[in-house]
Amino acid sequence: MCKEIYTMAFLRAIMAEFLATMIFVFFGLGSALKWPSALPSILQISLAFGLAIGTLIQMFGHVSGAHINPAVTIAFLVGNHISFLRSVFYVVAQLVGAITGAGILYLVTPINTRGNLAVNALNNNTTPGQALVVEIILTFQLAMCIFASTDKRRTDVIGSPALSIGLSVTLGHLVGIYFTGCSMNPARSFAPAVVVTRFSTAHWVFWFGPIIGAVLASLLYNYFLFPYSLNVSERVAIVKGTYEPEEEWEEQKEQRTKSMELTSP
Repeated sequence: MCKEIYTMAFLRAIMAEFLATMIFVFFGLGSALKWPSALPSILQISLAFGLAIGTLIQMFGHVSGAHINPAVTIAFLVGNHISFLRSVFYVVAQLVGAITGAGILYLVTPINTRGNLAVNALNNNTTPGQALVVEIILTFQLAMCIFASTDKRRTDVIGSPALSIGLSVTLGHLVGIYFTGCSMNPARSFAPAVVVTRFSTAHWVFWFGPIIGAVLASLLYNYFLFPYSLNVSERVAIVKGTYEPEEEWEEQKEQRTKSMELTSP
C-alpha cells in the first residue's frame, strides 16, 4: 500500500528523525539542569531549545522535514502532507530518539545535578485545565509558523524557515516555562519521565495539549487560510503513500523516454 517505506530515502528520513530528536532532547534538557555552580535562567533555557530546533532543521530538514515532534508529525498527517505509515514510523523514531537523548544525558550528568532531568510539571499553582489551554496555544503558534514558513507555494520573501521556527520555539518557552516547564512536544515530556520513572498525574496534558494545538493549526492553515487544490483521490493517495505529484510524474516520464531512446537499436 505504501511504496515509500521500501525506499532508501524513507530509511534515511527515519534515521534523521531519530538523530534529530535525540540531539534536541539532549541539548534542551541539558540546558535546564540545575547546576550547583550556576542555575539556568528562563532566557537561557528558551534560547537553548530554540537554537537546538533551528540548528537541527538546518541539518536534517532536507532529509526528513525535521519534524522532531510527534505533535508536528500528526499535524502534517492531518494536513495531507505525509502518509499514515510515515507518520507512524516518524513518531516511533522520535520517541525512541528522545528517550536515547535523555538516557545519554542522565548517564553523563553528575548525580547531584541530574535531579528530575527537567521533567515537565505544573508550576505556580497552575491547574491541569489551565496547563492544557496553555500547551494548546503554545503549540498552535509553533505549528502555524512551521506550515507558513515551509510552504513552497509562497512567492513572497519568507527568510529562513529554520530561524523562524527556532524563534517560535523560543517564544513558547519564554512564556510556557512559568506554567508547565513548556512542552510543546510530547517526546520532550515523555523521554525524561521514562528515564527517571516519574510520571505525574498531569502527564496527559503534555500529550493532549501539543497534539490538539498542532492539529487545530493544521486544520486552519491547510483547509481554510491557504488550502491545497487536491481532490479526494489525491488526498487518499497521500495518506496511502502512493501519491506522485504531476510534476514528478512528468519528470519520470521524461527520464523513461530518454532511457528508451538510449537503449533502442
